Amino acid sequence: MLQLNQIELRRGAKLLFEDTSLQVHAGQRMGVIGVNGSGKSSLFALILGQLDADGGELQVNPKDVIAHVAQESPHSEQAAIEFVQDGDRYLRQLQASIAELEALDGHDERLHGLYEKMDNIDGFTAESRAARLLHGLGFEASDLKKPVREFSGGWRMRLNLAQALMCRSDILLLDEPTNHLDLPTIVWLERWLKSYTGILLLISHDRDFLDSLCTHIAHIEFETVKTYTGNYSQFEAVRAEQLALQQVMYTKQQKEIKHMESFVERFRYKASKAKQAQSRLKMLERMVQIAPAHVDSNFHFKFYQPDRQPQQLMQLEDATVGYGQTEIVSHIRLRLGAGDRIGLLGSNGAGKSTLVKTLVDGSTLLAGERTVNKHTHTGYFAQQQLELLRMDCSPLWHMQHQSPDAREQELRNHLGRFGFQGDRVTDPVAPFSGGEKARLVLAILVLQKPNLLLLDEPTNHLDLDMRHALGMALMEYSGALLVISHDRHLLRSVCDELYIVHNGQLHEFRQALDEYPNWLKDQESISVSSQPGSSQPAPVTSKKQNRQEEARRRQLLKPYMDTVRKIDKQMNRQRTELSDLEQLLSDESLYNDASRKLEMTGLLRQQADLKSSLETLEWEWLEASEKLEKAENAL
Repeated sequence: MLQLNQIELRRGAKLLFEDTSLQVHAGQRMGVIGVNGSGKSSLFALILGQLDADGGELQVNPKDVIAHVAQESPHSEQAAIEFVQDGDRYLRQLQASIAELEALDGHDERLHGLYEKMDNIDGFTAESRAARLLHGLGFEASDLKKPVREFSGGWRMRLNLAQALMCRSDILLLDEPTNHLDLPTIVWLERWLKSYTGILLLISHDRDFLDSLCTHIAHIEFETVKTYTGNYSQFEAVRAEQLALQQVMYTKQQKEIKHMESFVERFRYKASKAKQAQSRLKMLERMVQIAPAHVDSNFHFKFYQPDRQPQQLMQLEDATVGYGQTEIVSHIRLRLGAGDRIGLLGSNGAGKSTLVKTLVDGSTLLAGERTVNKHTHTGYFAQQQLELLRMDCSPLWHMQHQSPDAREQELRNHLGRFGFQGDRVTDPVAPFSGGEKARLVLAILVLQKPNLLLLDEPTNHLDLDMRHALGMALMEYSGALLVISHDRHLLRSVCDELYIVHNGQLHEFRQALDEYPNWLKDQESISVSSQPGSSQPAPVTSKKQNRQEEARRRQLLKPYMDTVRKIDKQMNRQRTELSDLEQLLSDESLYNDASRKLEMTGLLRQQADLKSSLETLEWEWLEASEKLEKAENAL
């Protein structure tokens, strides 16, 4: 059991916890939530002994082993699989003792006892267990013997996570473990953590991750911790009820306070009523003030209506994307039109970001055709955009640079919707946290009024409140949207279609997002069955055969695709004609000048004919698209 009794904790002058108590038992998986700066990471540091409490008592069984993910990026020549096994310190002690005795005397009687201890902790299978952890976290077989220093920063953090999972711990502390993971790896980690039998304390801003794992929620607010039974959604429902009740109690109390204050003001100087007035004054002083319910988040924003919204925004036809001579995704056929809301799935390295960069500016397009409507105005969010901020300049400067004609107060109000207030508006960006920089990039993006949003992991670094605000804003956004995210709640909330990048191809994912974990398990089974030595080897096809098959498929689909394209062109041409016609009909003199009556009648007739023709073409387009879809499914 882990227990905090009346803990008080300060960081400098800031009070984080006061008179705080908490109990967690083995088998409980507790999500730790609270706004940024509320003390979540400090709570972990307290449990790890890195901070001392200013008051109260922390009780942990001295025999309990505590595992956590190191925040420092490792840099060594050690092989990845050896680094991961270092997480089990007792294993390494036994291995060292065995190696020492075997070197001295291979028949030493003490070896039998050490071998037995190794067997008790499954020590002889340690390397295979470490390999399974690395595989689950997305590493290839060729990575196992690679030196740690050769991995990028994100992959080194995965190594730190694998090392923490390798530890046979009684208490496991995970602080934002999904930050460097893609969605397939997050799904694997969920499955692994569900089998963990010790105490799990988890800090996360991923509500689906919290919902899937947590049996309890610890909410840090007002310098204390309050625990709730259930997952995050259950906490949210209970919390909403509490806040509603709290608001009623607050309103009622305010009425009582005003009534007492009025009585005191009227009678405190009147001799016959002075005693009652003093009594009510003391009641006011003793009364516990019920805080008003802060149901709303600090973040409130929405995307502006685009100036123009063409029906067809962008199209990739038989496109291949990659870098230099390296093809990553090929034979891409993708059309983005008004109202499209697409979520893009796939593992890290599959080519999702490469594909999005092709949509943004064509920089990663190696072959094929990229067509962009002249009225398409793209808004792009990616993690590298954070580094393009001027570190020596303020959020207000960035707003003025984006909208030089806007009044300063308007820009300050805009920044306030993203949580930038007071001096923070004029502070340099350099010391800002990753979350603050991400919010600033989003604030700039909103001012651009795009009609096509391309978002590559927009929720990284964002807390639950800001993720909620972003989701609400995207649900109300009227333009087209393509988003890459490992936040399943966001994908589920804002996307109507799902596509997946897998094995170098882009396909529509026709299953529900909740079926994605099962789909991943099926893919793992296929992968295993295709490995050498498998009882049911999968057929192996060469790249040439794949290209030939894809070419044959495209040839069979070509008549259907040509029909859809032909109708598309007709619709675009007639929409342009209709737009021009409606511009002429907006001239007021057309209706006021009697001599132009015949002209007006002709224009109105043309308008009616075009609308009727467009309606017919839309039905033809739907029928042609259905035939194309049936043909694709048949192949």
